Amino acid sequence: MTLILAIIFTSCKVSTSPSPAIIDQVQGFNMPVVKEPVIPDNTAYITDFGAVNDGQTLNTKAIADAINNVSKKGGGKVVIPRGIWLTGPIILKSNIDLYAEEGALVIFSSDKTLYPLLEGDFEGQNTLRCTSPISGRNLENIAFTGKGVYDGTGEVWRPVKKEKLTELQWKTLVKSGGVLSEDSKIWYPSPSCLEGQKISEMNVPAQLSKIGDYEKIKDFLRPVMVSLVNCKKILFDGPVFQNSPAWCLHPLMCEDLTIRNITVKNPWYSQNGDGLDIESCRNTVVYNCNFDVGDDAICLKSGKDADGRKRAMPTENLEIRNCIVFHGHGGVTIGSEMSGGVKNVYVSGCTFIGTDVGLRFKSNRGRGGVVENICFTDINMINIPTQAISFNMYYGGLSHSEIPAEGRTAVTKKEVIPQATEETPLFRNISIKNLTCKGANQAILLQGLPEMNLENIILENIDIEADNGLLCIDADSITIKGMRLITKNIPSLSFINSRNVVIDKLDVPNSKNPYIDIKGDKSKYITIRTINSGEKGNAIVGNEVDAGTIKIF
Repeated sequence: MTLILAIIFTSCKVSTSPSPAIIDQVQGFNMPVVKEPVIPDNTAYITDFGAVNDGQTLNTKAIADAINNVSKKGGGKVVIPRGIWLTGPIILKSNIDLYAEEGALVIFSSDKTLYPLLEGDFEGQNTLRCTSPISGRNLENIAFTGKGVYDGTGEVWRPVKKEKLTELQWKTLVKSGGVLSEDSKIWYPSPSCLEGQKISEMNVPAQLSKIGDYEKIKDFLRPVMVSLVNCKKILFDGPVFQNSPAWCLHPLMCEDLTIRNITVKNPWYSQNGDGLDIESCRNTVVYNCNFDVGDDAICLKSGKDADGRKRAMPTENLEIRNCIVFHGHGGVTIGSEMSGGVKNVYVSGCTFIGTDVGLRFKSNRGRGGVVENICFTDINMINIPTQAISFNMYYGGLSHSEIPAEGRTAVTKKEVIPQATEETPLFRNISIKNLTCKGANQAILLQGLPEMNLENIILENIDIEADNGLLCIDADSITIKGMRLITKNIPSLSFINSRNVVIDKLDVPNSKNPYIDIKGDKSKYITIRTINSGEKGNAIVGNEVDAGTIKIF
């Protein structure tokens, strides 16, 4: 038998330019020049407008007056000096650089009456949410600079799960007020927040039509901390953003976005405490940033289900470089709200330390959308509780750490396979190169849908130490060039209904036979060339598999 595969994927090309904003040839596309904002040379100090740095005085009006002052002059820098500054929502205008000096701590008020409901977007769907602590809409030339800290006072908004706290922490939280769920396992800051949870699916209330209905559950409609919608030429450079009510930074439908030298922090137990959610944005660079958060750290999205498909705005042309992620549900994540598509993404030089998952791709039936032309290179990670690399097309809304152990393996039972439609997600043409992971529960999960397989996934120079190895289900055209798997358990490689798989230079040192398992009547054309384990008996091939299409050398 002759095995012929048409690999049409363009290999990764690392930029050699001195600045991430310079044109790159990345993954077969021309990375556009990302334009940074140009801010006029005017300056206003918030203290000139009555701001007081005692942490008690509400400075909402003083900050707004400073912004209005420089805006009338065509724009400029609004300076927040050293001190503790209490404020309500900050509404940005075009041509504004919000500069928080080193030693400045901006704390957003816990008074929820200061955050009225507005039409917006959350979890990829159109809905009502409370006004964000920092927001801007339809703006151009905006910047967040300096080395100050913005604190979103998220503790007054977020529910907390008992299992994520120590007994003493839990008792202290319950004594502080709020209400408990019926099973006493989740604390809510108010009855309004609990009622909102009861009528919501994936954090978005269903079947509400009147604003009065939303007002009854207002506490549940916690905002993202920084909301930028349909803005152009945005710069984040220097500050710390922490303790957000929901997601921390959420640029939506923005263009020319530069994010560098920032730190994003949330408690590890913070529900929906994402770090950076880039949604339906074009031309973005993210580099030299640190994340330590309660949900996905850097997440790429483009809307959910029908709302996302109607918007039809992919996240595209994006570079992520030299970022460090500590805690988080995923180091870099694509999905699950990716119904408008994600394409032309290049990620390099990132380090993940203890993230629940390393590289995380997630979706589900009903999403639709295409994720393609994605390249990861030079990725290091350690102490990953679940998968180093995870493609999960059966994502059900839980973090990997919340899924029972028996639920972490793929669906292998017979099921009614639906027809592929516009609601079927497609992930294809994705390359992962030069990845090292020391310590994970599972090395790699490649799980597509039977009606829409993962397609054309390339792994090259992969070195992973994990309890469990590679599990590949419903995938087509998988190419692996040079992979070492050090696993505790066998089989080290499992294939279920996968086809057109080529593995060259597989190294599974000290593994006991059989270390390869192949099942499913759709599994065929699998070729594996090993370095050190060519003896007979290294594979179990199910009776339903056409053994003549399986070659192991």
